[in-house]
Amino acid sequence: MRDVAFVAAPLDATLYSLVSMKEIAAALVKAQTNFAPALKSSTNPLFRTKYADLAACIGAVIEALNNAEIALMQTATATKEYVTVETRLLHVSGEEITGGALSLPIIKADPQGIGSAITYARRYSLMATLGIAGEDDDGNDASRHKKDVEPDALPSNLAAMYSAAETAATSEQLQAAWKAGAHALMGHTEEYRKFKNAVLLRKAQILKASGDAAHA
Repeated sequence: MRDVAFVAAPLDATLYSLVSMKEIAAALVKAQTNFAPALKSSTNPLFRTKYADLAACIGAVIEALNNAEIALMQTATATKEYVTVETRLLHVSGEEITGGALSLPIIKADPQGIGSAITYARRYSLMATLGIAGEDDDGNDASRHKKDVEPDALPSNLAAMYSAAETAATSEQLQAAWKAGAHALMGHTEEYRKFKNAVLLRKAQILKASGDAAHA
């Protein structure tokens, strides 16, 4: 598997730069319930393994996202050594969520090598942002070696992290819970996604309560 550098978006930009996340948070929850499986229909010729390619990953989510009035956007930039991809979810309300920047080294500096790195980065960025599970695959082919890495255990205070987020009474308390939890869960893609969704849900609840109080 090629080396991956995941650079998290600034936390303020991810969750707190907008006045409200209520619309896109609710729309994303709706969309995720309708995601289709990312079918492993492609074959890595070197390792003879099946994997879900970029088209399969996009196909699994794009209809559900669009039906929830969310547009999927991925941008890519490149230097002599790295490609960087960012996945953004844009809602018709004007609200958005970014999955952060994902940078990968360019193994071979020719059009095919750069294109391969961009495709691989787009797929992994999409999977991390939307919580799509997939088998590690064509990254093996790109780097020509395979490593068996034992994943780190989840933090022992995981329940406390969720409790801090779910019981936060103010945006400031929620932001503090997010910063602590996001840092501790970096590298645990699935749990990071679940925690992020819990924070987004709690933020929507806080904003709703604040709006109701203002009109009382």
